[in-house]
Amino acid sequence: MTVGKYSRFAYRLGAIGLAVFGATSAMAQFAATPHWYVGGSAGRAWADFEHAPFIGVAPGTVRTLGDEDRDTAFKIFGGYQFTPMFSAEFGYFDLGRYDYFYTATAGSFRGESRFQGLNLDLVGRMPFGDRFSALARIGGVYNRARSSVTTTGTVPTLGGSQRENSLGVKVGLGLEYAFTPQLSVRAEVERYRLEDPIRRRGNIDTATLGLVYRFGAPTVTRVVAPPPPPPPP
Repeated sequence: MTVGKYSRFAYRLGAIGLAVFGATSAMAQFAATPHWYVGGSAGRAWADFEHAPFIGVAPGTVRTLGDEDRDTAFKIFGGYQFTPMFSAEFGYFDLGRYDYFYTATAGSFRGESRFQGLNLDLVGRMPFGDRFSALARIGGVYNRARSSVTTTGTVPTLGGSQRENSLGVKVGLGLEYAFTPQLSVRAEVERYRLEDPIRRRGNIDTATLGLVYRFGAPTVTRVVAPPPPPPPP
């Protein structure tokens, strides 16, 4: 490799190093600055409630029972990061719709419940390097559950359609990776402790993947490599 080629390679390597250093410095600077952010996530949910109550059914007459305990869940949220370690998030969630049923000598029972609501969480953050962060959260939930019941035979309807607004709690863990100071991808697992009008209290667990956009992030200055020196005569 000639001296001229060595010089051009050194210029280019230096320019790349400056660009990476500039992006890393911007992320570190932004992480330490209070700011707002918004985001959204979607994924899978699993419900774990008691089976439909056997009110009015004689013991030992239930033939089959079961539930469909999986559905799609999503959430949208906004937050304010007070420090590099802590932020508060407010959001809306939809945890999906779940069916449960049984058949008995007296007839059959089928119920359906759907869960939507609002949450307010405290989120702790532990950075690992400049791009990765581990998340842990705990919060409160305002849940609106809607249930409907259909029966055959002499099985009671338990009041037909019902709605119930209740308070609950949620916890979660996650990982976040920053593509840029503004844009990150976030993966989380969360547990919602909720009330069902028919099946009483239970849990819904979610595993979601989503994006987070941060406002006010500093822009990264692009470093342009100087032109290579003229080749030696």
